[in-house]
Amino acid sequence: MQLLRRPQGTRGLVHDITPESAGWGYVGFALHRLEPGDTAAGATAGREAILVLVEGKARITAAGQDWGEMGGRMDVFEKTPPHCLYVPGGTNWQAVATTPCTLAVCTAPARGGHAAQRLGPEGIALTPRGKGTNTRHVHNIAMEGREVADSLLVTEVFTPAGHWSSYPSHRHDEDDFPRMTYLEETYYHRLNPAQGFGIQRVYTEDGSLDETMAVKNHDVVLVPKGHHPCGAPYGYEMYYLNVMAGPLRKWRFQNDPDHDWIALRDA
Repeated sequence: MQLLRRPQGTRGLVHDITPESAGWGYVGFALHRLEPGDTAAGATAGREAILVLVEGKARITAAGQDWGEMGGRMDVFEKTPPHCLYVPGGTNWQAVATTPCTLAVCTAPARGGHAAQRLGPEGIALTPRGKGTNTRHVHNIAMEGREVADSLLVTEVFTPAGHWSSYPSHRHDEDDFPRMTYLEETYYHRLNPAQGFGIQRVYTEDGSLDETMAVKNHDVVLVPKGHHPCGAPYGYEMYYLNVMAGPLRKWRFQNDPDHDWIALRDA
């Protein structure tokens, strides 16, 4: 499996990751980079979607409703809460950009349990996590504590320059609740300033998978299994949008035993 996915162009549909193209069973992720007047659209069919206006504004219709112009922050690194929309299975959606706009489309299997609804910015707050140079700041868009989706777990993370994130190293690749849940995951990365880079490692404890990647602005990393920490070099802050899904909409993970002492010390 190719874990690092570079964007295909700078305008229009630049990422289109499906379960089929990823070689797994649950998570889909698409990214549209739009100019004013550009349109993105889709049909959810047997999947649900969460539309995340990463930056910019668009007029959105979905599930037979006109949701008006959505979006607030013009630069993701403003760190204000995002405007998001949940779109259930079996419906259509359309977004027409009213400003330069970056629109993420997060998808997973639908089970018919939720109606279309706005997910932000109300109800989303920037929350610190970690200690020292493991400190980062999180927007929980649709994590387990919000019963707003059938399968999807979606969150944004801002990692300051010189800090680590998704760390201590952890994995969620076994369907063994409550000890662990199987969750596929994508990371959509942004860097500030934009010419920067970050580091992400994806590895298993037995060494059968061990890849370390330099990620750049608008790259996506696939995490099919294993641990997946990432770091932001001095001078460059990192943002990522996480999409997770699996057979159970719960996030239970296990730390790498070699590094679990860090979590125990900081608890």
